[in-house]
Amino acid sequence: MAKKPASATSSTSAADVRPADPAIDILVERNVDVAMRDGAKLKADVFRPSGAAKVPAILNLGPYQKNKLWLVPPNLDERQNEWMNWETINPEWWVPRGYASVRVDGRGSGESPGQCEPWSLAEAIDFYDAIEWAAAQPWCNGKVGLSGISYFAINQWFVANLQPPSLKAIIPWEGFADLYRDALFHGGIFNVFMSNWFTAHFLHHKLGRASQGLADGWAHNTLHTWLHNNLDSGVLAGSQAQWDKITVPLFSVGNWTGFGLHLRGNTEGFVRAASKHKKLRMHTGSHVHPFYTEDGRRDQIRFFDHWLKGIDNGVMSEPPVKLAIRHGRDTFEWRHEHEWPLARTTWTKLHFDLTAQTAGEPANMAKLVEKNPAKTTSRTYEVSSLGSMGSTSAASSQVMGGGGIKPGMGVSLSTPPMPDDVEVTGPLAATFWVSSSSEDMDLFLTLRHFDAAGQEVLETGQQGSPVPVAKGWLRVSHRELDEEMSKPGRPYHKHTRRQYLKPGEIVKVDVEIWPTSMVFARGHRLQLDVQPRDGFGSQGYMHYHADYNTGTNTIHAGGDKESFLLLPVIPVGSK
Repeated sequence: MAKKPASATSSTSAADVRPADPAIDILVERNVDVAMRDGAKLKADVFRPSGAAKVPAILNLGPYQKNKLWLVPPNLDERQNEWMNWETINPEWWVPRGYASVRVDGRGSGESPGQCEPWSLAEAIDFYDAIEWAAAQPWCNGKVGLSGISYFAINQWFVANLQPPSLKAIIPWEGFADLYRDALFHGGIFNVFMSNWFTAHFLHHKLGRASQGLADGWAHNTLHTWLHNNLDSGVLAGSQAQWDKITVPLFSVGNWTGFGLHLRGNTEGFVRAASKHKKLRMHTGSHVHPFYTEDGRRDQIRFFDHWLKGIDNGVMSEPPVKLAIRHGRDTFEWRHEHEWPLARTTWTKLHFDLTAQTAGEPANMAKLVEKNPAKTTSRTYEVSSLGSMGSTSAASSQVMGGGGIKPGMGVSLSTPPMPDDVEVTGPLAATFWVSSSSEDMDLFLTLRHFDAAGQEVLETGQQGSPVPVAKGWLRVSHRELDEEMSKPGRPYHKHTRRQYLKPGEIVKVDVEIWPTSMVFARGHRLQLDVQPRDGFGSQGYMHYHADYNTGTNTIHAGGDKESFLLLPVIPVGSK
């Protein structure tokens, strides 16, 4: 079916790199067979320019049903049209600029037969075959790029492990890169978002429209596989980026507010992938909106024009890092950098001071100070028992006084008002000493921002809810570090065995806090919450707390128990 776009330039402006070609009709082919090496045929929808010109293909493959219409939010920069599909490029904008959009239903999903195994080695192999299929089509110039948000970013890393020869560039836009560390087990603690995500799409394929044409496509027990492999044993290696094998040019795009799922994958990808041609963009705000902005589309198409069309547009001679430097309450400025983490970082320790709180402050308040206190002190807090309904703990974590986080639970450490503006941009971590009356304990860290009037400064989060600055997690039995992989601000845990506690045993922990960028203005305060449950701003990304998580936990600091928050401070005004 050939069709003119309703208004190919409706969401563009003169600032776009390249306007649409109004002479291009869009040819739509539905349910095209895509042959796999084992004889299976997946189904694809292809949107491409009509005519004889050969164009690059932009692919995505996944379980979100390629022909399921996405009703876009009214404030999206792209306009609603009949081809909008969740987290994929808009053919109405891309095809008139000389690209084909190919959407493939992953095996066992949508209209493709077989068994769905999300983010698996088997799916990556299918993706490899789909890339080579597209490159061989008579309408393709032989070059394939990958773009898309979330699921359609994540499996870009995994197929890039396999190095398909026709894959020439990838743009993983807000996509985790390690199924174990980034998604399933944050610091060893199970992320309930993942079981909720699986259930939602299982239901779509069992009870929704997809069930009409696909029988038993989700019979593989994915949840059992995930939960059974609760240590990083190597079973999930096909669902983890193998950085030494990822050599394709890449543009890694992350979101500062994606600290419950995607953020770390994008910074790790830029730092660790073996590719000689890498760019990094870190923005802020909701999960889908930035992808469809004029700025977001411009960054994408310039990268693809260079690698898929050979256009010398200078994109690879520009600084490789583009960061949204946040100033609070959704205000930010773009800044270009030459590396990540920033070379001019001043690694700054703010030490835990657990001596008596200031009169009038809540009982759980403590201080962050410049020097390690000479004397070791401690704070002990209760961990509410979950009884027989431990599985409900994640849902109740947001309920003040209702069985989840209560005011004053854990310990909150605050700086005094900042004497000057302080920029924190980069990876960060906390090192401190803990003990418990139980055999294990969970640590939930939340970095928060308060203005001079004591009001919390919040940002629009990835899921649209207000969120604080950053978060980190650790199950203490998972505290063993990989010393070779660990770097300042980014401790790297092995997750290959459990080191359970003995009651009262004091151990050192290093807790990774996912990367961030925030300027704390003069008079503002930084606060670090250390809690036994999901803290403020965890909506959408909460965790399962095992039934041992009872009794009392203790934090120790000062003297020979030096405990601190390590911040990547960037000298204000420096370049």
